[in-house]
Amino acid sequence: MSPLSSPTANHYLSDDSELFWPDLKQVISSSSGFKRWVLERGLDANAQGKTLEVLVRSYLKQTLETLAY
Repeated sequence: MSPLSSPTANHYLSDDSELFWPDLKQVISSSSGFKRWVLERGLDANAQGKTLEVLVRSYLKQTLETLAY
């Protein structure tokens, strides 16, 4: 079984996932959905570093919660 199909309590992706996060974060932050989400909340559209990390994670969390609803 692959690491994706059998997650442990603390790891939902394989260790290789750390290599993909920076690129994924960049793609998400440049998407129209993320940009609209930031503007609707009056947040800093030019966020960088840890602030961008927090925004992308919040966006993903809210989006997934909405989809799960």
